[in-house]
Amino acid sequence: MKLLASALLSLSLLRGCLKSRLRVTDHRRVMPITINTDKLYDTDLTDAAWALIGPMLPAARRGGRPRTTNIRAVLNAIFYLLRTGCQWRLLPREFPVWSTVYHYFRVWKNGGVWTCVQRSMYQQARRQAGRTACPSVVIMDGQSVKTTERGGIRGFDAHKRVKGRKRHILVDTFGLLIACRVEPADISDRRAAALLLGGLGALFPNIRTVIADAGHQSRKLARHLLQQDGWKLQIVKRRQRAFKITGLTWIVERSFAWLGRNRRLSKDYEYSVQTSETLIDIAATRLILNRLASA
Repeated sequence: MKLLASALLSLSLLRGCLKSRLRVTDHRRVMPITINTDKLYDTDLTDAAWALIGPMLPAARRGGRPRTTNIRAVLNAIFYLLRTGCQWRLLPREFPVWSTVYHYFRVWKNGGVWTCVQRSMYQQARRQAGRTACPSVVIMDGQSVKTTERGGIRGFDAHKRVKGRKRHILVDTFGLLIACRVEPADISDRRAAALLLGGLGALFPNIRTVIADAGHQSRKLARHLLQQDGWKLQIVKRRQRAFKITGLTWIVERSFAWLGRNRRLSKDYEYSVQTSETLIDIAATRLILNRLASA
């Protein structure tokens, strides 16, 4: 009986130890960012970068409860997600709650804030390089990427044998993003180019030449650009199968490589193409922001 009582006592003590260990919380992982100077990850904004992008973000609405969310921490969380490719619900606990981060991302996406910030940053980068805010020569190209089981519109690129979507971007001679558009992969480059360039004449009136590869060759497209905006479509063809740098099309390929540094863009994980385009704008904004902040 004494042995049985001692065994039961040992078992109860072991259960108490296990319960006490389960109640222990690692406070280092739930510590929120409380001040603007905290920098926990390499993707976090520096003080110089925050000084550039902070004034461009919308202020809190009047009335109601005052804003308590740290907007700089929200931006850090979005840049962390873009760079590492994690899911919204798997954001580290040092950032604000994932639902709060996604709320600001969605509101700014629907309000066109990300596009305005990207264009403002682009103009600043051009002026810093000693150029005019509007380029005269631009280059466009497309890149087919796979999609996931998330769903949304998609297509099959028979040439690249990729089922998913195609990213079409327009860059200047520095390789900085001017505009982007995401379409199903089965849409031809000629049709996607017309959608990408449509409406840009009023925003970039100094453009004179649009450079593209042979996939964009179209008399109808060239005539439309010349009549509507006065732009000349210049097609660069590769005359041999061996690798050879021809024209300025390598610049846009380098821009795709810059965007590919972000793991969230390794595939198209988004349901809507608008979200995909917004993430491309954010990636381009961060690229320009790093240049401006380090200058």
